[in-house]
Amino acid sequence: LMAALARSVLVTGSNRGIGLELVRQLAASPWPPQHIFATCRHPEGPRGKALQELAAQHPSIKLVQLDIVNLPSIRGAVRAVGSHLKDQGLNLLINNAGISSHATLRSLDSQQMLSVFATNVVGPLQVAKEFLPLLEKAAKGAGKEGLSCSRAAVINVSTKLGSIGLCLGVLEAPMYPYRATAPSPGPGCSRAALSQALGSSCLSPSAPQPPLTVDASVGGMLKVLSSLSEKDTGTFLDWEGKVVPW
Repeated sequence: LMAALARSVLVTGSNRGIGLELVRQLAASPWPPQHIFATCRHPEGPRGKALQELAAQHPSIKLVQLDIVNLPSIRGAVRAVGSHLKDQGLNLLINNAGISSHATLRSLDSQQMLSVFATNVVGPLQVAKEFLPLLEKAAKGAGKEGLSCSRAAVINVSTKLGSIGLCLGVLEAPMYPYRATAPSPGPGCSRAALSQALGSSCLSPSAPQPPLTVDASVGGMLKVLSSLSEKDTGTFLDWEGKVVPW
């Protein structure tokens, strides 16, 4: 990255996978954000061990408890982040937390569908809504116009499984609940949705490329984030910046 992506960044679901790697690469970049808010449901528990070790190495990383399906938890996170930022707003919110669920049409049940919907669709929208005042504060204080991660932006990490246009129904994995909710809030609500091309599940089944590593995928995503502008509002992009059909 040629310059700091943003002064302050918040990543949900940051205790493993894509979220953890986002936090790691942001903190290790030549121009790291001043504040990296790494959130997950249990940041101080055993599942947050990798995150705790990372935070011990980088003072810019602040661990914040955040359960995206629990409104009091979200509001508590907003207060915690606001107390760190003081009169500064939040520049970049990366909605990364989500769950996948394997179920065939025969085996799925309504509670399973509702649970996945609450986490993958309602959760990111609720988080964006509650953090909106801090995002607006950052936008007003930026002294410039237009969409950019250094000003104020909401990024929803999704997957190509959620693309209706790609119609990846030929994939063998039976994931009815996940595929129904994978686009997250959708084109009308997102600033930009980044597809995480991680493994064969997020590449075209006929693609010749081997599965991506998390490291390479996140590295590509951060390059795409640094190049976003007003024209990218509402777009669905992959890790290389290529447009994915909704």
